[in-house]
Amino acid sequence: MTTTSKAGLFRLLPAIDELLRRGEVQALARRFGHSATVEAARSSIDDLRGKTVSDSLDEAAVRAIIDCLPEAIEQRLRGSLSYSLRPVINATGVILHTNLGRAPLGQAAVQHVTEIAQSYSNLEFDLSTGERGKRDVHVSRLFAKLLNIAGREVSTVVVNNNAAAVLLTLNALAEGGEVIVSRGELVEIGGSFRIPDVMAKSGALLREVGTTNRTRISDYEQAIGERTKLILRVHRSNFQIIGFTEQPSLEELVALGRRHKISVMEDLGSGELFDLRQVGVHGEPTILDSLRAGINIVACSGDKLLGGPQAGLISGDADLVAKIRSNPLFRALRVDKMFYAALEATLLAYLREDYDSIPTLRMLRAAKEDLQYRAEHMARHLRISSPQLEIEVVESLSVLGGGSAPGSTLPSRALAVRRDDLSPEDLLRRLRQYEMPIVARIEDDRVLLDLRTVEPELDAIIVAALESISN
Repeated sequence: MTTTSKAGLFRLLPAIDELLRRGEVQALARRFGHSATVEAARSSIDDLRGKTVSDSLDEAAVRAIIDCLPEAIEQRLRGSLSYSLRPVINATGVILHTNLGRAPLGQAAVQHVTEIAQSYSNLEFDLSTGERGKRDVHVSRLFAKLLNIAGREVSTVVVNNNAAAVLLTLNALAEGGEVIVSRGELVEIGGSFRIPDVMAKSGALLREVGTTNRTRISDYEQAIGERTKLILRVHRSNFQIIGFTEQPSLEELVALGRRHKISVMEDLGSGELFDLRQVGVHGEPTILDSLRAGINIVACSGDKLLGGPQAGLISGDADLVAKIRSNPLFRALRVDKMFYAALEATLLAYLREDYDSIPTLRMLRAAKEDLQYRAEHMARHLRISSPQLEIEVVESLSVLGGGSAPGSTLPSRALAVRRDDLSPEDLLRRLRQYEMPIVARIEDDRVLLDLRTVEPELDAIIVAALESISN
C-alpha cells in the first residue's frame, strides 16, 4: 500500500473547473443544466474531502473514487432533480388516507384536468355573450341538479378546503356576532387545527352550550340573544361519543332557528352525495339529508366521500350563498381551473350514476368475493415464485379514513406476508423503497396488504415487489 500524507491526498482532488471539463460531466451539464451540475460536482468533491479526513484512505482508494466522480455527480443530480411528490400504492385498507392524498381522481377527472391545464379555457368567459363570466357556473349548474329540492333554491360555491368554507361562511354571516355551538362538537381536525381556532379567525364569537356528552335544544334556546348571528352544528365525522349522550336533531335546530329568525349552518365534514347505507356504513348523512332537514348552509369537503379534488363546498339558501360569495375573502380562498375541471368531471359521474368511475366509491362498493379471488390468485403465484415468503390470504377490515364514519368498517381481504430473516418493519420499509412505493400495515407480526384500496391493475406490481424482496 502506497503511503501518502493527508496533504498529498488533498492535492489529488481535482478542481471544479477541471472536473467540469471531463466529457462525462459536460454531458451531464447538457442534460441537467450547468448550475445544478456545478453544485453536484462541488458537493461530491466536498464529500470526498471529508472521507479523506475521517477515513483511512490510501492513494489508490482516493484515485478510484476520483475516477467514479461522474457517476456520483449523476446520482446526486438524479436525486435532487427528480420529483419528490410521487404516486404510491395504498395497501393500508384506509380508503381516504389523508397522508396519502385522500381521494384519488377518476380517469375522466384526470383527463379533463389535463385538457384544461394545458390550454386556455372559458374559466371566466361567457362563450354565448363574449363577455366576462363567473367560474362558479361550471359546477353550480351540476350541484343545482344534484341538490334539487322542490320549492327551494339551493346554490353552491367552491373554496380550497372545508376549513376555508367554515372560515368564509362564519366571517360572511356572523362577523362580530355570536355563533352558538355545542361543547360536544368543538372538534380538532387533522394537523392540530381546531374548530374554535378557525371560528376565532373568522371574527365570530364562540358561544358554547351544553356539555361534552349532552346538549339539549333548550341549551341552544337559552343562549340566543341580541348578538346571536348563527347556530352551528358540527358533524362528529372523526370521533364518536357513546353512552349517556343527548343531541338535538337537525329538524329541532332548524325549527329553533326559524322561530328566532336565525340561520342554521352545518359543518358536515366529509360531504357525501352517495348514500353509504347501500354499502353498510351508517351515521354519515348526505348533503341532501341536511338540506332536506332545512339546514340553511352546509359546508363540506370535496376530496373525502365525494371522491373529487381537495375543495370546500358551501351549499344552501341562494341569498346566503350570494352573501358569502360577495365577501372579499372568497377571492383569497377560491380554487383554480384545474380544481373546477376535476370537480366538474366528478359531479357529471354522479349525474350519470356512474359510481364505479369514481375510485373512492368503487373501493367502497367492491365485493369481498372479488377481493378474495384477487388475493388467492396473487398468493398462488407468489408461493411458486417466492418460496422464501410465507403468504396467507386473511380477512381484513378496511376503514373509510379521512375523518369519515368513525367506527365503521368494511370487510376486506389481504395478503399476510412474512419472511423469517426479515422483521415486519424491514419488510414494510423495503416495500416503501420499491420503484413504485407500496404502503401497507403490520398486524400480528406480519405485513398486511389490504386489497380494497388497491386497484386490480396494480396487483402485478405488488407481486413483483414481493418477488424482489424474496430474492
